Amino acid sequence: MIAAAMSKTPQSARHGGALKLHRDCGFGGVSIAPLPPQSPANPPIARTGTALAINYLTSGVAALSAGGTGRGGARNRADRESHALTAAQIGNLKAAERHAEKIGLPFTRMISIHWQAAGVPLAGMAKATYRFTDLLTKALARHGSGTAWLWTHENVPGNGHDKGGHCHLLAHVPADLVPVVTALQRGWLRRIAGQPYRARVIHSKPIGGRLGLEAGNPDLHAVNLEAALAYVLKGASLEAASQFGLERLEPGGRVIGKRCGTSQNIGAKARNAKD
Repeated sequence: MIAAAMSKTPQSARHGGALKLHRDCGFGGVSIAPLPPQSPANPPIARTGTALAINYLTSGVAALSAGGTGRGGARNRADRESHALTAAQIGNLKAAERHAEKIGLPFTRMISIHWQAAGVPLAGMAKATYRFTDLLTKALARHGSGTAWLWTHENVPGNGHDKGGHCHLLAHVPADLVPVVTALQRGWLRRIAGQPYRARVIHSKPIGGRLGLEAGNPDLHAVNLEAALAYVLKGASLEAASQFGLERLEPGGRVIGKRCGTSQNIGAKARNAKD
């Protein structure tokens, strides 16, 4: 779960004086309590703990539970594997988050998708996440809203609790459209996985613990978003963690295909064009 992501108050928390942080230790809430010491090692196989999760949408989505990988091609070959986020990937994700804010689509929601619990095989996880974000984008567009998002994949077995392949997603979802996606999410999951909905596959909460925080208290939202992003990036390599000063590290496990991604409107090409 997301708790405090840093052992010291972030720089953004000092803007305009002390902030009272949301103290719900679930997703989206931030506490100023220090974290327990993190293991310096980042081996290929992993830990326990992340809350389970998903959201989303319409028809025409083939199921992924039959064992095939479906679309994805060379990017999802069994020999394209990774065990940690690289420095280049983390740099891109951080830049994407800043650009989302810049274009007026700040991340307002954290969604975790427990793909293994949903019945999606590890080799199909990248395709499932692609479908999920595509359906999210289209659903919001039908209601007149744009969105931006980034995601990372982890695969964490061990210690008697095989959590397996899962995704952490930060996305812009306007507060007034949260009920819309919430009402649709189980149907989307059934279509993507080709199986009945299972309890605890979805965990979705507003960043900062309440809807509209980005407008009502931008400084507090910024602090909570900083912590949420640090949580999403916790599967970094030691080299990347050292380069970016990441204080929370947990093994990300073996992932097949893409380990992370962003929406096109905040990707490198879009950022370069805007600059």
